[in-house]
Amino acid sequence: MNEIIASFGKSLQRLEEVLQVQKTIIARDAAIQRFEFTVELAWKSIQQFLRVQNIVCRSPKQCLEEAFKFGLVADNPLWLKMMEDRNLTVHTYNEETAEKIYSHLKDYLEPLGELREKLEKTTG
Repeated sequence: MNEIIASFGKSLQRLEEVLQVQKTIIARDAAIQRFEFTVELAWKSIQQFLRVQNIVCRSPKQCLEEAFKFGLVADNPLWLKMMEDRNLTVHTYNEETAEKIYSHLKDYLEPLGELREKLEKTTG
């Protein structure tokens, strides 16, 4: 379990780094790609953590619901928006969508960072 949580932490760090550089099309696209990886690792980290607690969840939305109940993540509407944006980046890609999603990425750093902190504290 610690491996996936460590990967999530590294992915979030890389997302934070790319969001600090000057925006170019390449930086925007790299940030969106890193966002996809980070969200994927976030929900899989939640899934792994909950499995240890004997809570089974099979989808990102189900895992988030269980994480809210368990107190692993705050009941923040940004989590659902984050999942929506991640789904958009995977299934649809155009300039307008890319710009819209990129404009949201910094908002997602706080809830993702809170998750990273809680996972690191609870898993040692």
